[in-house]
Amino acid sequence: MPARTIVIAALGLVLACAAAMPAAAADTPAPRAGLRAFADEAELDRLLRHWQAKAEEEQRSRRRLSALPMPAAPAPAAAPMPAPAAAAESITNVQTAGVDEGGIVNRHGDHLIVLRRGRLFTVRIGAARLEPVAHVDAFPPGAQAHGDWYDELLVAGDTVVVVGYSYRRGGTEIGLFDIDAGGHLAWRASYHLRSSDYYSAGNYATRLVGDTLVLYTPQHFGPWGRPMKERLPALRRWQAKDAGEFRRILPATRIFRTDDPLDPFGDGVALHTVTTCDLARPELECTATAVLGPPGRVFYVSQDSVFVWTTARARGTGPGRSAVFRIPLDGATPTALKTTGGPVDQLSFLQGEDGHLNVLLRADSAGEGMWAGRLQRGELALLRVPLDLFGDGTTAAPASAYRSLPAPPGGPLSNRFIGDWLVYGQAARHPGWGRGSGDGGRAYALRHADAAAAVREIPLRHGVERIEAMGRDAVLVGNAGDDLLFSSLRLDRDASLAGVYVHPGARQAESRTHGFFYRPTGTDQGMVGLPVLRGRGAAVAFLRNAALRLQGLGQLEARPAGDQDDGCQASCVDWYGNARPIFVGERVFALMGYELVEGHVRDGRIDERRRLDFTPPTRAR
Repeated sequence: MPARTIVIAALGLVLACAAAMPAAAADTPAPRAGLRAFADEAELDRLLRHWQAKAEEEQRSRRRLSALPMPAAPAPAAAPMPAPAAAAESITNVQTAGVDEGGIVNRHGDHLIVLRRGRLFTVRIGAARLEPVAHVDAFPPGAQAHGDWYDELLVAGDTVVVVGYSYRRGGTEIGLFDIDAGGHLAWRASYHLRSSDYYSAGNYATRLVGDTLVLYTPQHFGPWGRPMKERLPALRRWQAKDAGEFRRILPATRIFRTDDPLDPFGDGVALHTVTTCDLARPELECTATAVLGPPGRVFYVSQDSVFVWTTARARGTGPGRSAVFRIPLDGATPTALKTTGGPVDQLSFLQGEDGHLNVLLRADSAGEGMWAGRLQRGELALLRVPLDLFGDGTTAAPASAYRSLPAPPGGPLSNRFIGDWLVYGQAARHPGWGRGSGDGGRAYALRHADAAAAVREIPLRHGVERIEAMGRDAVLVGNAGDDLLFSSLRLDRDASLAGVYVHPGARQAESRTHGFFYRPTGTDQGMVGLPVLRGRGAAVAFLRNAALRLQGLGQLEARPAGDQDDGCQASCVDWYGNARPIFVGERVFALMGYELVEGHVRDGRIDERRRLDFTPPTRAR
């Protein structure tokens, strides 16, 4: 059954509390240069054959036990593997400046490009227009796309990139489309990258740095099934009549590991692969680097590196093993550091300009694959380490690098690095799952680079379901009862609550980062946009920020045309949501499903200016 139809159960990972992270000496020796790779294909083959032979012996042992006439205790089963995971002004709410993230809407000149339900659409917005131009399938012509998922789009020059996952055709799918100045689209080519499902409910699989496409893909190495050598990352170009051969893009000499033991029968093993592709070339050329580690993972992309944090299951009451790998985007040798605990999500990371990596950790973390990020619990700590401490993976972060932090009770944790500050807090429930608690909540803020700075506790009237930057300050969003509250947080010499706006009878319609956008309009001035639900109605709410005083401007509402069949053939579930606020210059838009609504702000209120329904040709049911 495809992984996206399975609700993941809670993972039984129990780590030591943050105050005890980790049991390493403070006087850690200087690390050696970098991780060790396999010397050649023969060395990798020996390891994979060893795992395969062990699996075959275990299967034979099980068959012998099943043939005994008397009941016998079952052979110990291997621990289950986790389900497979899944130059214009930016209109995307990104974590790191200069690092674009795959989303459902992007811009090319005078056109918006929307990825929805297995299709790409272009809408002309230039010259004060709002009109449809073109739509094409996001999958290759002639492909059987049922059961495939198309999640993310990026734009590099005149190339539109669509990334998804095909259970039918072999892994991560990369589609390239040409777009011209008139907004017309033409499919160029599609490629398949052999991998397990990359999907995460909160993170995005792709990044774009200049013309370089960056993909993170895991490959889970269970010792059963096809030989593991046949599952190594490889790339092929899709052809309608001939599937073509996969060409390996990951040699053994680019597969790295620490000295920690790897056990595909117990903790599980995953090949965490970072693939980079040059989009400036007419033919897609990709190279890959990978690290072997436990399957629990969170990854973060800075302007020059990909950080992959891996975690193993805890045994009994002791801590589980974890490590953080740094994979440079320039192809230099990866480095690593042994750690304890795990990040909440990608927003838990900051590679600072001062040469340090800062990460907010939970003691009980199973990574972010699929929905695992919503299941994290346990004590909190801030890890702050200099990047030059990373080395060959034999060194552990010293105990002095961890700072224990207060852990609020409640639901999933939200966190964000904003300027010099780390801000975090917990929801009173799972975001979007019913009413919020009326008991209020708390946020916490600290200057992450100052070990002596006190942690500021900030009482709130709501749980914390979202934390976003508003310029140099922050806005915290969450429900109190039936109302959605926006709390502005001043981050200056101190952290303090500056104001609260109440949006009555509403809740967030989208919990991922891309659902939010803030557009500065002047010093300490700007506009906020966020998709909301009121009853069964969908809308995008807009607020004005004036020196951290938030004022509601109203909302642009959806008016769906009715129950129609859009002829969807692939990706017929909106895994990454379907609503976004969009700011293009002085213009304001709300994307809601197949509707694009333009608003006009006047006299402290937003009103509808024009509306477009770009639903593809349909037939009434």
